[in-house]
Amino acid sequence: MARTITLFTGQWADMKLEDLAPLAKQMGYEGLEIAITQNHFDPERADDKKYLKSRWEILEANGLNCFALSNHLVGQCVCDNIDSRHRSIMLDRIWGDGDPEGVRKRAAAEMIRSAKFCKKFMDMRPKSLGESPIAPTITGFTGSSIWQYLYSFPPVSKQMIDAGFADFAKRWTPILNAFDKAGVNFALEVHPTEIAFDIASAERALKEIKYHKRFGFNFDPSHFAYQGVDYVKFIRKFSDRIFHCHMKDVWWGHGSGEAGVFGGHTDFCDPRRYWDFRSIGHGDINFEEIIVALNDIKYAGPLSVEWEDGRMDRIHGATESFQMVKSFDFPTSDIAFDSAFDTSNQ
Repeated sequence: MARTITLFTGQWADMKLEDLAPLAKQMGYEGLEIAITQNHFDPERADDKKYLKSRWEILEANGLNCFALSNHLVGQCVCDNIDSRHRSIMLDRIWGDGDPEGVRKRAAAEMIRSAKFCKKFMDMRPKSLGESPIAPTITGFTGSSIWQYLYSFPPVSKQMIDAGFADFAKRWTPILNAFDKAGVNFALEVHPTEIAFDIASAERALKEIKYHKRFGFNFDPSHFAYQGVDYVKFIRKFSDRIFHCHMKDVWWGHGSGEAGVFGGHTDFCDPRRYWDFRSIGHGDINFEEIIVALNDIKYAGPLSVEWEDGRMDRIHGATESFQMVKSFDFPTSDIAFDSAFDTSNQ
């Protein structure tokens, strides 16, 4: 199954879309997963039809498609315990006076707004680019009020964890209802610091929001592997909830043994680290197993390269990553391999 290979623009937010689009095409990409950020998809201008049309004009002129927008940063603030870290990632009008509950409420309102302009944008897709294989989708984070309790000492009570999941459901159910009204899916990137960061917590999150039809996942194997979570099992377990896919590699067990899974407060690329994100093909992820599983569940959406590797030039790495994904995204067979032995087929 040949899927569209897109580039997630978040790590390229320093470039204007006008400059990134031709570069992405030059690197081989067939589309972009556009981050809602000033240089790529300015949320302050997202109600302007002319501005939305200009995004498609840039894409179409470079032979690129788009199936999903990313609103990771705003989503993070919906459930998080807000502190000074969030100031640097948040728009002034959402940050306001920095009162944590005010930030969370304004972030929730902005997520609802983003569903509306995402639908409007996707409905403006030029006919020359064909139809989307997936529903209009926003990828992102949820934040979590209980991530700080990951390691249970002093002992964390069941009631404290229950309260955290209840807080998630209370804050996100109205958002998801608005997504449903708009006809847009939300794809959570299951990730440390989110309400769901592995299979067990993803199951709990789904249960808490009563299996809301607009809540699914942006599958990214790099966030599971170094934790020891079976990333292929995730695909099969949540086969009807894989709304979008990131292709990103990671290696683990290559450090000096001085910093473990929790990172030891070291920076990325510190040789003491147990794990680091790598350019595709330079880590330990088995992408062939992923493609087999995606084929088995008949996932037809894009494969979006989120390029992160502090040891490599990004243009070199992103170009090589496209070529790697293209090589292992093999089509499925529509016949049984041994059917040729049947004499009626000879």
